[in-house]
Amino acid sequence: MGQHGKARWYSLALFFTGLWLPGPLFAEWTPLAEDGLHDPDNPALEVMQNPGDALSRLPRDDAGDVGNKVRWVQALEQGYIEPRTNIFPETKIEVLDLDIIMKHTGSTAYVRFPHKPHTEWLDCSNCHDKIFKMKAGETPLSMLAILSGEYCGRCHGAVAFPLVLCNRCHSVPPDTLENKVNQRQ
Repeated sequence: MGQHGKARWYSLALFFTGLWLPGPLFAEWTPLAEDGLHDPDNPALEVMQNPGDALSRLPRDDAGDVGNKVRWVQALEQGYIEPRTNIFPETKIEVLDLDIIMKHTGSTAYVRFPHKPHTEWLDCSNCHDKIFKMKAGETPLSMLAILSGEYCGRCHGAVAFPLVLCNRCHSVPPDTLENKVNQRQ
């Protein structure tokens, strides 16, 4: 395992033990030949695009030195990328501008799930009913399952912003909802 591969495992170990702090381990994108995942002697690396060459042109995520450092929703909104929502071009997608608030979050802020940026990327059938039940509240979500690559963890931590950015999902303080309910009464 190369130096960067060891650094990644070390960072994961520190994160899961609660000692992780953002730092200089991932200041920029690591070239493929040095990432600890690709064989540096593989001649195919000469024709592959390094992450820094591709991703540095996209809107930068200011969340520190975690993840792939790209604001993907901003890249979509600003026209940098045009993702395919489905492998079948004739599939018509429905962009759903609906937020779901998940309140079973223990002592942390509630989770706001915004359908709009998700449905701009993916057809609903990518998630419903394979990963998530269609009816809100029927899927038994837990952070352990998500961190294990289930549910939200299928994409977040892999191709979407990383799971260590807790406040991106846990973004609704419970008292803000209670205040809105009290104002309506």
